[in-house]
Amino acid sequence: METNKPQNEPSKFDVYKPSKPKKQPKDPINFKKYWKLILGLSLALIVLLTLFANVYVVKENEYRVVRQFGEVVDIKEDPGLHVKIPFIQSLTTLPKYQMIYDVSEAEINTKDKKRIIIDNYAVWEVVDPRELISNAATIVNAESRMEEFIYSVIRTELGQLDYDEIINDENSSRGSLNDNVTAKVNELLEKDRYGIRVTDVRMKRTDLPAENEQSVYTRMISERDSTAQDYLSQGDAKKREIEAQADREAQEVIATARKEAALIQAEGESEAAKIYNESFSKDPEFYQLYRSLQSYTKTIGEDTVIILPSDSPYASVLTGIME
Repeated sequence: METNKPQNEPSKFDVYKPSKPKKQPKDPINFKKYWKLILGLSLALIVLLTLFANVYVVKENEYRVVRQFGEVVDIKEDPGLHVKIPFIQSLTTLPKYQMIYDVSEAEINTKDKKRIIIDNYAVWEVVDPRELISNAATIVNAESRMEEFIYSVIRTELGQLDYDEIINDENSSRGSLNDNVTAKVNELLEKDRYGIRVTDVRMKRTDLPAENEQSVYTRMISERDSTAQDYLSQGDAKKREIEAQADREAQEVIATARKEAALIQAEGESEAAKIYNESFSKDPEFYQLYRSLQSYTKTIGEDTVIILPSDSPYASVLTGIME
């Protein structure tokens, strides 16, 4: 028999769930109470951001130019931290290190009316930022003026030299060309007060125009061949001169030696004759016999036939019959 349970009665299988307490509404934050603190923090934050935004660093390899309403009011050169006036002053930077500028190729005429194409580069630096800004305004303008001066000076300098002197590295006139160009370019830059200085100007290469290149090379080869032939002719002439001098000195030495030999021989023969005379004067008969024997050695050979009378001195000597 089923029994009806009330629906609100919990079953033994039901899990007990505690009832959640009702949330109490929070009181709204009263910002008016903290407005002074918020305002102070906001002002401090604005001041810090403004300060950090206007602090700048000057590095060792740069100039920092401070402008106020477009006018230059200060130039910082020493490395360190600096502060500018917010919203009034602005900063620009100029390089303090040496820079390399590649000068544009240009065509010039040499002293001997040869056209050549030159290609140079320049090493330069900013030495007075205030003068640069005042007279050139920008780095680009300063480089443009420097290039004009370099071209003008090089055209003048190379116009006083022949083409062979320019391309010949051994020629002494080429050795000071770069120094002369550098010095004269700096004179022009200082005169116009552009605030920059050229450290060095160097010539990278010199070329001939394409239409003249082959003809000039042919002429140079011909001139070198002619010079070589002149050297060979001078060498042959010098060789003949040396040989003639040596032959002349040899003949003089031989003649002197023969003269000295003849004198020595004459002195020897004279001394020998003196000795012979002293010796043979002691025994004339022996001397006569010795002289006869010497004559026999010179006149009688193996096949010699001599016909002598019996009373001849030669016959008596040969036969051994002596008086």
